[in-house]
Amino acid sequence: MTAPDQTGSSQPRKRLKPEELRSWRWFGRESMRTYNQRSRMAQMGYAYSDYAGKPIIAILNTWSEISTCHTHFKQRAEEIKRGVWQAGGFPVEMPAISLSETLQKPSAMLYRNLLALESEELLRSYPCDGAVLMGGCDKTTPGLIMGATSMGLPMIFMPAGPMLNGSAGGKTLGSGSDMFKGWTELRAGTINQDDWEEILSGIARSPGHCMTMGTASTMTSAAEALGLTLPGAASIPAPDSRHAQMAVRTGQRIVEMVWQDIRPAQILTPEAFDNAVTTVLALGGSTNALVHLIAMARRAGVQLTLDRFDKLATTTPLIANLRPSGKHLMEDFYRAGGLRALLERMRHKLHTNAPTVNGLTLGENIAGAKVFNDDVILPIEQALLSEGSLAVLKGNLCPDGAVIKPAAAEPHLHQHTGRAIVFASYAELSARIDDPDLDVDATSVLILQNAGPLGGPGMPEWGQLPIPKKLLAQGVRDMLRISDCRMSGTSYGACVLHVAPESFIGGPLALVQTGDIIKLDIPARRLDMLVDEAELARRRAAWVQPAPRYQRGYGAIFSQQVTQADQGCDFVMLAGTQSTPEPDIY
Repeated sequence: MTAPDQTGSSQPRKRLKPEELRSWRWFGRESMRTYNQRSRMAQMGYAYSDYAGKPIIAILNTWSEISTCHTHFKQRAEEIKRGVWQAGGFPVEMPAISLSETLQKPSAMLYRNLLALESEELLRSYPCDGAVLMGGCDKTTPGLIMGATSMGLPMIFMPAGPMLNGSAGGKTLGSGSDMFKGWTELRAGTINQDDWEEILSGIARSPGHCMTMGTASTMTSAAEALGLTLPGAASIPAPDSRHAQMAVRTGQRIVEMVWQDIRPAQILTPEAFDNAVTTVLALGGSTNALVHLIAMARRAGVQLTLDRFDKLATTTPLIANLRPSGKHLMEDFYRAGGLRALLERMRHKLHTNAPTVNGLTLGENIAGAKVFNDDVILPIEQALLSEGSLAVLKGNLCPDGAVIKPAAAEPHLHQHTGRAIVFASYAELSARIDDPDLDVDATSVLILQNAGPLGGPGMPEWGQLPIPKKLLAQGVRDMLRISDCRMSGTSYGACVLHVAPESFIGGPLALVQTGDIIKLDIPARRLDMLVDEAELARRRAAWVQPAPRYQRGYGAIFSQQVTQADQGCDFVMLAGTQSTPEPDIY
């Protein structure tokens, strides 16, 4: 069954009049400023009739020549424009900052809030009636949605789409996951440099974001489950011709959304966020989703918490057999029926009456979607996990929470007690991890400090700490690792992440010393250091606050404003639903 009509509406709506459009204030009134603005539009070659009384659609495009996942966005923007023109709107492409996950340092996460701020202010300061948000690489999806939610104009998200399956040496490769595995085997000496170069040349072979169930596909799928994309949009591979067709339909739909005045507040309800969380859990999605969805929800006035994630995790089966938790990739997922088919299979776990951008409910959008490969989208009774694809931990090491992905960890580590090996920085970790004299064995617990939102800075994806080379030689491929940073959604292993509060501000992680005994109990949702309170109090009194990472610029703003991981790492000044005045137009 094909997707439902993607430009229609199941309910009649009151339509705006041309003079009720926001852009009318710039162009439709009788004033000197209005005529000046019209003259500048003429400067670009546009007649007044091209845009007067028509929805002006901002296309926020995160394309750049250093945004590896968005190389096809120049063309997709043209296709969105075609749809806008066809529907009687006026498209205006606006570049927004590119957040290239692999190339931007110290972390693309440092700049997610900058993209959110830029998106909000672009839409506020220009004559826009609605917006198409073009993103896909990890932080672009939440950044764009956060900013557009705060602005509150009609908006629709256009996902970049996953790249094609990787291939090298006769094997199918998944971006991120197989790179990490290949690097591990290279360090272990089980593959040579030629093997490694072949992996690197074949692991990312088309436009699009990671084709594993990493952060990119997790967040674009969450956006679809929230109701912010046309149905089926998140699963289509970037090079597929149907991706271009989706771009055209997205452009058409946003024009109708403006006339119907469909705004984010009508879609981004508590039920919608429950749907997004449930979707992430059923997909075996990235741990990064916790940070991003909490921040997105708070922009919409929804108090999504770590506890809510954990509660939904206890009742949601993992049925997407996708790497890194499973074996398939997004191209296979699309051919198996894609997200619509998975959601239809999970219908009983969803709020199916939740509204979406095409005017239909989520239930109407997924109705009749079929699974074409039960090994990719598993039957409920054959789930990879019956529950708990993500687990939120509490304890004296993480009083405000931490997260682990049990499905990506070796089962024997789900309950584990071991001796801590502490690294005070990533630089120290890199320098010492392969030292033959490092006092470490397979039962040890590797701990990285000062890698959180402030300590990283920007909470980098360092959480998949490398296993010491001498243990790799012994056949060890997983061990317990704990940090206050994040890890790539394509990563795997027994990695406890997002420890809050972070060590850089004096959280308990800062007090751990090499030799301390650490206890993890995933079934009990506990993470503790077995150190008596008197000793912890002594260490706390001796702890010295590190100097701020930044003294000026955006980094200084980030340092002053960012919240901790359990609060979404948003800026204090940007969170919430307080209104911002519209610009004066004289």
